[in-house]
Amino acid sequence: MSLKDKVMAEMKAAMKAKDSAKLEALRAVKSGILMANTESSSKDGLTEEEENKLLQKLVKQRKDSAQIYKEQGREDLAEPELRQAEVIEQFLPEQMSEAEIEAEVEKIIAETGASGMQDMGKVMGMASGKLAGKADGKTISTIVRKKLS
Repeated sequence: MSLKDKVMAEMKAAMKAKDSAKLEALRAVKSGILMANTESSSKDGLTEEEENKLLQKLVKQRKDSAQIYKEQGREDLAEPELRQAEVIEQFLPEQMSEAEIEAEVEKIIAETGASGMQDMGKVMGMASGKLAGKADGKTISTIVRKKLS
């Protein structure tokens, strides 16, 4: 079952349950898929990797918005954003723990022979490719900085 089909099935369930927050998040995913399909020249649709990137982008947008709302003291607006992020995260593969990410980053540093911050780009490039969909880029970046400094 494709991501689009899963989202449509969840949308029907959310409509029946009258869950507006979930429905709004699912509509955002559906919209993102349609936009990506229009931008993409391939007739086959999105690859699983592209779908994961799209979902991560949507989750990041929601979390960033929630953070801004919290900073401005608007918990009433932050809560729906976080709820939507949770709904969208259900479609992502299981995320790696920080310890697992750290172990992968250490392997990559050993493979590349990175010795300092000047090698961060090389390490980040490999780590981002290897951990795509399984870990947040910000978390990867933080761990790489810690290991290289």
